[in-house]
Amino acid sequence: MNIKSLLLGSAAALAVVSGAQAADAIVAAEPEPVEYVRVCDAYGTGYFYIPGTETCLKIEGYIRFQVNVGEDVGGDSDWDAVTRGQVQFTAKSDTEYGPLTGVIVMQFNADNATDQEAKLDSAYLDIAGFRAGLFYSWWDDGLSGETDDIGSPVTLHNSLRYQYESGDFYAGISVDELEDSPFYDGEEANNVGVAVGLGGKAGAFSYQITAGYDTDNEEGAVRAMGTVEIGPGTLGLAAVYSTNPNAYYNAAEWAIAAEYAIKATDKLKITPGVQYYSDYGVVGSDFGDGDAWKVGLTVDYQIVDNFYAKASVQYLDPEDADDSTTGYFRLQRSF
Repeated sequence: MNIKSLLLGSAAALAVVSGAQAADAIVAAEPEPVEYVRVCDAYGTGYFYIPGTETCLKIEGYIRFQVNVGEDVGGDSDWDAVTRGQVQFTAKSDTEYGPLTGVIVMQFNADNATDQEAKLDSAYLDIAGFRAGLFYSWWDDGLSGETDDIGSPVTLHNSLRYQYESGDFYAGISVDELEDSPFYDGEEANNVGVAVGLGGKAGAFSYQITAGYDTDNEEGAVRAMGTVEIGPGTLGLAAVYSTNPNAYYNAAEWAIAAEYAIKATDKLKITPGVQYYSDYGVVGSDFGDGDAWKVGLTVDYQIVDNFYAKASVQYLDPEDADDSTTGYFRLQRSF
């Protein structure tokens, strides 16, 4: 009986302790729901929804290391290494007028540890064919290589533009503030320009016609260029004419350029190019009297996906000035 009583007493004590522990048990709070980033596939790859909104955002950019070569390109040196980092933010959302797009591009350039520059490379809004802000004009476009010189040295402007697009065709008009573009005859900022552009594709052929009128200098320029796939590569041709030096073109009164981009392999492209200038250079507010030739070679090689190397060498021979040879080697990683 004593053993039986002892066993019954021990069981009762354990039951009391277990009940007390159960009563004092801590119940963990339910975790707050987590809103994961959602992929947005309405505007192509790379977009995601900004949490809590219906706005889609894409982040992209590149990192570039480049060594430039040329006479006094680095001050007293004939070579200079530079590094660039660029990031672009593109936001899109649907409206009753179509997609509303906003773009911000920040660029950071470093010649060395102390000589650096951070700048706004583009910032604009776009809706229903209208674009307003800081962006590159059609005159920034060119052939695929580095030899052609058929645009203005300054093509980034505060502008208001309308562009109509239908399939493989576009046409538009732009009003540009030419504040930091070249000026002649003592003209000062703010200069205003009007540019028009149209272009498109037809099978293996692509084309573009661009014109611009500098209102302060009362001069204009027009340019036509096209590319067509021939054999293992793409042939590019361009011609430009300027009434006198102005913000849209001031290298020569007229020029023609040609290149052939050879797709040697899936990763290697070789592009020889040539350009002829008539009445090359600027003397006062007019073009010079001499001609000039430029020949060059550009090589692109894709090392792996989103990582490539580029090398370019150019030789310029003006009639009324010394000839020059320039070039660069570049490594770039895009993301």
